[in-house]
This record gives sequence, structure tokens and C-alpha cells, in this order.
Amino acid sequence: AAPPAALAPAPAKVGAAHPGAVPSPMVGTAYLRPSPEAKPFIEVGSKVQTGDKLLLVEAMKTFNEIVAPRAGTVTAIFIEDGTPVEYGEALLVIE
Repeated sequence: AAPPAALAPAPAKVGAAHPGAVPSPMVGTAYLRPSPEAKPFIEVGSKVQTGDKLLLVEAMKTFNEIVAPRAGTVTAIFIEDGTPVEYGEALLVIE
């Protein structure tokens, strides 16, 4: 007999297996820009250095900076501005 659906493993998030994926360190709402009228911190094709600010994740009314864990080029962004994110979800890829 097949296990109940509740016990089946959840499908992997898009891009989570990519070696350059940057995962969300917390549950919250992701923002790609510091304010609605400001330009985004990064875009696909942006070159980043280790420690550069990539985006913000708001959790419990606190804005947490998500910084680049490595230098490289942003090749994919998997979220939109104001999107809820889960712990471990791939936010973007730096190659």
C-alpha cells in the first residue's frame, strides 16, 4: 500500500538543487527593493561581491538583510517583490 499523501516527500523547490542557489534563512516576506519607488538591489546579470545586499526578508516586522555568500553574477531570481518565502527556499542563483 502507498503511504498517505501527508507522509510523501514534498517536491523540491525550483532551483534549490543548484550549487549557486541562495536559500532563504527564514520564513517571511521577501523584498527586492528597499522601498516601493526605489530600484531593486539586484537584477539578473548583476555582478555581486561577498557581503553585498541582495534583498530583504521581513519577519515579525523586522527587515533582515540577505547578503551574497559568494562573489559572482546573479543568473536567476526565483521570487517577486513582496513574495512570501519559506525557510530553505531558493531565492536566487549566483554563479
